[in-house]
Amino acid sequence: MISFAPRRAALFSLLGALLLGAPAPLAAQYFGRNKVQYEKFDFRIMRTSHFDMYFYPAESLVVHDAGRLAERWYTRHSDSFRHTFDRKSVVFYADHPDFQQTNVVGEAIEEGTGGITEGLRTRVVMPFTGVYADNDHVLGHELVHVFQYSVAENGPGGLARLNALPLWLIEGMAEYFSLGRDDPLTAMWLRDAAERDNLPTIKQLTNDARFFPYRYGQALWAYVGGRWGDRAVVDVYRTSLRIGFEEGIRRVLGISTDSLSKDWIAATRRAYLPVLEGRTRPNGAGEAILQTGRKTGDMNLAPTVSPDGKLVAFFARRSLFEIELFVADAQTGRVIKKLAGPTSDSHFDAISFISTSGAWSPDNAKFAFVAQAEGNHEIAILDVNSGSIERRIRVPGVGSVSHIAWSPNGQTIAFSGMAGGISDLYLLDLAAGTVRQLTNDRNADLQPAWSPDGKTLAFSTDRGTTTDFTKMVFSPLQLATIDIATGQISVFSPFPRGKHLNPQYSPDGKSLFFISDQDGFSDIYRLQLAGGSVTRVTRLSTGVSGITAISPALTVAPTTGRMLFSVFQDQGYAVYALDSMRTRGEPLVLGVNIADAGVLPPGDTPGRATVTNYLQDPTTGLPTGEDFSNAPYHSVFALDAVGQPQIGVSAGGPFGTGVAGGVSFLFGDQLSDRQVGLGVQANGTVQDIGAQLVFQNLKHRWNYGASIQHIPYLTGYYTGGPIGQGFYEQDLVLQRIFIDAAGFSASYPFSSTKRVEVGLDATRLGFSTQVQRLTVDGAGNVYDQQVFDTTSRAPIYYTEASLALVGDASYSAFTGPIQGSRYRFQVTPTVGTLNFTTLLADYRKYLFVRPITFAFRGLHYGRYGKSADDSTTLWPLFLGEESLMRGYSVGSFSQAECGTTSGISSCPAFDRLLGSKLAVASFEIRIPVFGVPEYGLFNVPFLPMTLAPFVDAGVAWTGNTTPSFSQNNQTNPNYRTPVFSTGLSARWNVLGYAILESYVAHPFQRPGKGWIWGFQLVPGW
Repeated sequence: MISFAPRRAALFSLLGALLLGAPAPLAAQYFGRNKVQYEKFDFRIMRTSHFDMYFYPAESLVVHDAGRLAERWYTRHSDSFRHTFDRKSVVFYADHPDFQQTNVVGEAIEEGTGGITEGLRTRVVMPFTGVYADNDHVLGHELVHVFQYSVAENGPGGLARLNALPLWLIEGMAEYFSLGRDDPLTAMWLRDAAERDNLPTIKQLTNDARFFPYRYGQALWAYVGGRWGDRAVVDVYRTSLRIGFEEGIRRVLGISTDSLSKDWIAATRRAYLPVLEGRTRPNGAGEAILQTGRKTGDMNLAPTVSPDGKLVAFFARRSLFEIELFVADAQTGRVIKKLAGPTSDSHFDAISFISTSGAWSPDNAKFAFVAQAEGNHEIAILDVNSGSIERRIRVPGVGSVSHIAWSPNGQTIAFSGMAGGISDLYLLDLAAGTVRQLTNDRNADLQPAWSPDGKTLAFSTDRGTTTDFTKMVFSPLQLATIDIATGQISVFSPFPRGKHLNPQYSPDGKSLFFISDQDGFSDIYRLQLAGGSVTRVTRLSTGVSGITAISPALTVAPTTGRMLFSVFQDQGYAVYALDSMRTRGEPLVLGVNIADAGVLPPGDTPGRATVTNYLQDPTTGLPTGEDFSNAPYHSVFALDAVGQPQIGVSAGGPFGTGVAGGVSFLFGDQLSDRQVGLGVQANGTVQDIGAQLVFQNLKHRWNYGASIQHIPYLTGYYTGGPIGQGFYEQDLVLQRIFIDAAGFSASYPFSSTKRVEVGLDATRLGFSTQVQRLTVDGAGNVYDQQVFDTTSRAPIYYTEASLALVGDASYSAFTGPIQGSRYRFQVTPTVGTLNFTTLLADYRKYLFVRPITFAFRGLHYGRYGKSADDSTTLWPLFLGEESLMRGYSVGSFSQAECGTTSGISSCPAFDRLLGSKLAVASFEIRIPVFGVPEYGLFNVPFLPMTLAPFVDAGVAWTGNTTPSFSQNNQTNPNYRTPVFSTGLSARWNVLGYAILESYVAHPFQRPGKGWIWGFQLVPGW
């Protein structure tokens, strides 16, 4: 990086804002994690009546089915919204690891994201889940957003009005319109809140992040639909776009948000509290093993008990950031160690935890789990005692793996895998490394479990009698077994309604434990395989559940029969245990109306239950798909967005007539693999018009881009005085610098945390000086006006090449990083009019000891070579920049510190901060004072604040001076001694948009100064 006078500024902010969402290699971010395009996708287009479906060949079958589902949803939603549109795009990925590589959205995608509707072109992007019913739900949910966008775009205020609406309104509406009101998962959340007397008001839903907007928003809209009719939901949305949601609710429903909150809460309590009588509260589910809390977090997921029943492996977030794998004592719950996780093993991008659990080897010595690395799922096997990964297995052709099971003889691992968007069962021979596919069809085959004799697998499947792929209707998950030798499948449907999942064999192999919500409550049952009788093991007021409705939540020790399961409790997940004597179950008594526990109150309004009616009608709007057409995908640029134009005109004045303003455009292809940004900015006359053109290609693992720009800088100053005979001259000197540059850059990510960057730039700096002379008499009358050019310095030409190694495995909280590490090592040779090489080494480490972080930084930045100290052209580096050293900023110096020197530029106290090289070391103790209960001493989530006592140290030097720690060299001009400061920093997160740091620092090398205050807008380093 080179700085000239005046220094470079951040130009074309409009263009930068448009490109902000993309992982742009051009203005290569200093730090930051990488979004890696591990795989190459050969996209095609399938065209339906209203959608362009983007897919790659492996997905052909399931995409054709998805096209039929999309058209059915279009019919439903267009009727609900009373709105139509011509064509929209849906981009499908075969599995979640592929989906996480998409460029349609620039930010990283977590495992919990099931789909995205982006705002530039209103494109839906989603992966297939392996379960057709889930695909249908996610697609229906995202297409609600498409209609929401389309309605907003066609109304006054556009998308700005949509962005002003609360998340519960937007997401809750999408959940309700895609799932309806018969939803035991959301009902479980409501029962939990009602039992704790903690149902949220609309104000709390809007402002308090503790209340999940999807679940509670769905329930609130279900109440509105049940009381006023489902049409009222859309009427409230449309009206809210115009006048805000509070007034929109009042205008449409005739009731205030406060009154609506009270009525909804009362109706929810009336619906659920009576059916909870006689049921076990969550904290009485069994022996408490893993509880929720401030230190333990609110998630203890997918417990897997060891064969001997002594240990339990589970997933939890104990470090605030990533879900990681732990092992605990299965009797006491004492956590023994962390087994694996991305914060401790950089080989993994993430550990899969939502739809999978791990598996113990029969000898209790090893544990297998599903990890994500290099764009695919893989099975990792670790030694429990040492915690080391012994083997990593990637199954060719299988991009996603869920729920694995280790055979009783230890030779085989069974798993559910996805290929082409379809889930099937597979067997992995550990010795030979070969894979056998057990099932091969469109049915969902999930959560395999071995029988004690190793001859049979039990699993969950949608092979129920109601599944019909012609009509696109799908059975709730049933129980099934498959004979390993013959492939014979037997389906068990203990209940006529509800899900049946997470089967686990009893130690004698005669029974299957499973989870079902047949009565609206998610409980554990026991099925006798021979006679088909069913007993109830739990009878909870909330439910046995993981994060989703089909997440694994149950485990049984093969030798002891001890059962562990996760229970939804206080909006979190705790693990309880039952010994084998308590798992026999009680006789099942089926209630008549008890199923209402899974229905969101108050029920349907007769004649106005639009959502319930269309969910029960599979044929209306469902096409055969015979008229769908396929075409190759070609990358074609189209306008994605326009930055807010700005324009102004000036007339007269010292700078004359001119125009000021700017506009920017972003163009991209349909998959956002290639993008072009154009920015134009004016700040005066024609010669003050600048432009920048940026191109980037993100399609492959090598991300690359190019840019060309013409940037004018205009500065000026006044000079003048008397010229005799009563006349005066006033000169306005206008100085312009023209930066003409072209560049190429590329980056190659080795992983999500490490990359290499290369770049090549050629730059010409041109200079011009214009004088506007005004001659006036003593009365101020203009006597003469002249405009002329004067001699300017010769142009400067230079070329820069750069090579950088960048790593970022840090995790940030509200005001800066608090855990992990970062580094950047870069070399940048410059040749041309100037010849020197810039070296940069920046390393940062963050040690998190909850809730405090110990942060360390060491940095060196220096120019070396012939022109390194050319003060006639280069601005010197300044050690006192507040982001480097606090207490030595430019504005804090005064003439008094310079003794008898004539100007600040020759002030020794200031000059020792200038140089061509500098080194900095910093240390902070970051204390989260205001924040959230998980990270903050006080719960003030709307204005998080971190206090940080700090020590900064640094030294600047040149080629003619040398750093020295000797006290004897402090006044020797040939040496530069370090400077130090200490103080207290307070960083505030201002509404999530900016980090404001205020600090007080004591600079030790400024004897005339005590404490210095400072402010800057910058996150913690």
